[in-house]
Amino acid sequence: MSVSEVVFPLAGRRVWVAGHRGMVGSALVRRLAESDVEVVTVSRDDLDLRDGDSTLQWVKDVAPEMIFVAAGRVGGIEANSRYPADFIADNLAINMSVISAAARAEIPKVMVLGSSCIYPKHADQPMQENSLLTGAIEPTNVWYAVAKISALKLAEAYRIQYGHDFISAMPTNLFGLNDNFDENRGHVIPALMSKARHAVESKAETIDVQGSGSPLREFLHVDDCADALVLLAERYSAAETVNVGSGCEVSIRELTEKICAIAGFDGALNFDTTRPDGAPRKLVDSRRIRSMGWAPRIEFDDGLRSTYEWFLDAQGATRNGS
Repeated sequence: MSVSEVVFPLAGRRVWVAGHRGMVGSALVRRLAESDVEVVTVSRDDLDLRDGDSTLQWVKDVAPEMIFVAAGRVGGIEANSRYPADFIADNLAINMSVISAAARAEIPKVMVLGSSCIYPKHADQPMQENSLLTGAIEPTNVWYAVAKISALKLAEAYRIQYGHDFISAMPTNLFGLNDNFDENRGHVIPALMSKARHAVESKAETIDVQGSGSPLREFLHVDDCADALVLLAERYSAAETVNVGSGCEVSIRELTEKICAIAGFDGALNFDTTRPDGAPRKLVDSRRIRSMGWAPRIEFDDGLRSTYEWFLDAQGATRNGS
């Protein structure tokens, strides 16, 4: 079977995006709106995805033909350090609940999402798919990583034992609309955007940045990621996960400078070297998905600007009570 062929056309199918209000889930909903697809969603008020019995019953009642598992508790280094029990327990429960429900309800296809942060801390760069579990995980991310690895392996196990068409993708660091812009709980881009915004508003002279600023990170706009996930859903069917990356690397220092320029902050940057940096470098090898015809469309700087503009609009709506 050639991976370039459409093996599971989504047109005309009912598709459940689990986690549709999150950054990745909402991007998938936007992307699928362009296709002849019936998208189904459910709010956390109506269904607790940590509850296996309730999730199974909902899946049986709704009967989706494809599930994107984009639900979960996410956050940056600070959030992982502060809430380790929440990160491992909630993500283990959600993934176990949704994936096992899909298996028991015999859903035709499921995609589970990993993250490049679950690769070994000192994996060879760029990181290939087979480097997973070949070394120690970055300590600041271990709780989330263990849960994510368990999800990928659970999907793989169901595929091996029962023949279910469960696949997985490994996106690099993502950013874009509907991210978490909390300075303490968000990932680096939204957290820095929030800091820069507050610094401009308060006329602060400095911004504190965690770590040395030297680590290199690869970033991909979430809308480009959504394109890749839909392509994989239709054209990929194998046990091994598939990396999804942009190939665009930037140091945390350079990233901070870019965001400050966009926000209009021209003060000093104070890099706190007593705080952890995380992995020194995280670049994924995306040759497999690029060979299938996918490539990112959104330039990094353009994506940063549009994300910051969205953040300002969202902040204005919140302040105005919308």
